[in-house]
Amino acid sequence: MKILIINSGSSSLKYKVIEMPSERLVCRGIIERIGQENSVFEYIPTEGEKVQTTLPILDHKQGLSKLVSCLLDQEIGILKEASDLKMIGHRIVHGGSTFSKTRIITPEVKIKIKELFSLAPLHNPANLLGVEVCEELFPEAQQIAVFDTAFHQTIPSMAYKYALPKELTNENKIRLYGFHGTSHKYVSEKAIAFLGATQSKVIVLHIGNGASVSAVQNGKCIDHSMGFSPTAGLPMGTRTGDIDPSVILHLIDNLGYTTSEVSHMLNKQSGMLGMTGFSDFRDLVSQSEQGNEECKEALSLYAYRIKKYIGAYTAVMNGLDAIVFTAGAGENCKEIRALACEGLDYIGVDLDEKLNDVKPKELTELQTKTSKVKILIIPTNEELEIAKQAFELI
Repeated sequence: MKILIINSGSSSLKYKVIEMPSERLVCRGIIERIGQENSVFEYIPTEGEKVQTTLPILDHKQGLSKLVSCLLDQEIGILKEASDLKMIGHRIVHGGSTFSKTRIITPEVKIKIKELFSLAPLHNPANLLGVEVCEELFPEAQQIAVFDTAFHQTIPSMAYKYALPKELTNENKIRLYGFHGTSHKYVSEKAIAFLGATQSKVIVLHIGNGASVSAVQNGKCIDHSMGFSPTAGLPMGTRTGDIDPSVILHLIDNLGYTTSEVSHMLNKQSGMLGMTGFSDFRDLVSQSEQGNEECKEALSLYAYRIKKYIGAYTAVMNGLDAIVFTAGAGENCKEIRALACEGLDYIGVDLDEKLNDVKPKELTELQTKTSKVKILIIPTNEELEIAKQAFELI
């Protein structure tokens, strides 16, 4: 069975078609700058010629219509007709406390996703738009929702509750939800299978433009760095990460910022970008090597925050079997991995510098022979995890 996986953003859309249960990648691609005259459309079949073109794509429907034409093309296509596609899996960022598992998308599910718009205003509206366009273009396909927050529903109340008045936590559902759950689930399961132990204590570091840390004990997430929104936790490419809430009140009450300006600052102008002018870790490392002191400080700060989470989650789990690096910077930035593991010998973490000098495509060990803790790179594959969950549901 071929499953189309859709990850719909406000101005971009990533997709893959995966054959299940063989897990074979059939094609992949991305549609960028939706709504602009210079939109980019990319279609890469596993067998066949790559298509990449720049053209006006006014909306998601037009972009997906272009994808349909490629999927059905006699030379480069993978489908004979649109009805051959039986299932479409969608990444939905916020499931709130309503959705703890993968769901078939019904009118009732769509209403619930809409009700959560205020919790993920940058993500859920775009995710739902992708669903509605796919329903129109593939009316015979089963639409499946996989929620980023679902993996974190096992977090205990002592970890997800905020010390707020109980009517806010109980009635208004203000709590830690956690994000990147599809990635954390996929990577942690790979790590646990590699360890081959029935009891396991794993810390997953999903490090990219968005970054998060999970404590996964015996296969279940018990704590996570992001909170009510994806803004909390580690500093990120443009997000501030953890911050004293009084800073926000100070910006509004004393410095004249509006709430929308503060939100924009915390999410779009802070993090590595705010500190240095660069949000990409490749630029940060390059500038640091050229003597840019701001970039050096930002990398040190970033690694310091990672180590704080590693220490905290090791304490929470009363031990540690493996640290796993994944996502863009986690998989490709040896400098961040080295800085994050430095000074953790007290818990048995010992990184091998030669092994760390890699950009692997599969699970790779980085620890020395004497390290008590495994240090792993496991490339994430959120689309495959969505395909697996959708296929298992049906």
